[in-house]
Amino acid sequence: MFSNLGGGDFIWILLIVVVLFGAAKLPKLARSLGASASEFRKGLEDGAEQEPPDKE
Repeated sequence: MFSNLGGGDFIWILLIVVVLFGAAKLPKLARSLGASASEFRKGLEDGAEQEPPDKE
């Protein structure tokens, strides 16, 4: 998805995020994003374990 983005593109994205959210809120935003991603992955793993096998 992000394979065609270069280093300069990430710098622009980071700059826009800093302007939108402010430097003081970035650590809290990053923690929240990390926790959300972790919960999402955990939910995917739990769902894969609970899925019944296909019957043909």
